[in-house]
Amino acid sequence: MADSDADELTVLYDGACPLCRREIGLYQRSAGDAPLRFCDISRADAAPAELPTGLTRDQLLARFHVRRGDGMVFSGAQAFVQLWATLPGWRWLARLARLPGMLWLMERSYRGFLRVRPAVQRLAVRLERRRERR
Repeated sequence: MADSDADELTVLYDGACPLCRREIGLYQRSAGDAPLRFCDISRADAAPAELPTGLTRDQLLARFHVRRGDGMVFSGAQAFVQLWATLPGWRWLARLARLPGMLWLMERSYRGFLRVRPAVQRLAVRLERRRERR
């Protein structure tokens, strides 16, 4: 594996989720030449090689995941920190997240968000439809 491949981070995201699409779009626009790949795992045609072994598609869709080039998979708050550490302009947030207690707090907050995510998604879909009608 080339060094550039080892440094690459694959972002595994739910492209069927309107919230996720917006957030990933923000990351993609700020990625510049960062060693990132984005894989929409909601697509049935997502290459099996893109998906980490040991996790089902449903497990991957339930939480945010990233995979480093060495195969290490991170989920939830840890995945966000890995992504932010790779993105120019976002590294300060990764450093902040590494302060004592922050990762714990971020993970608890993320788990809380996951409980309300379906309702927020429904609201986002309604807002998108309303915007399209204009």
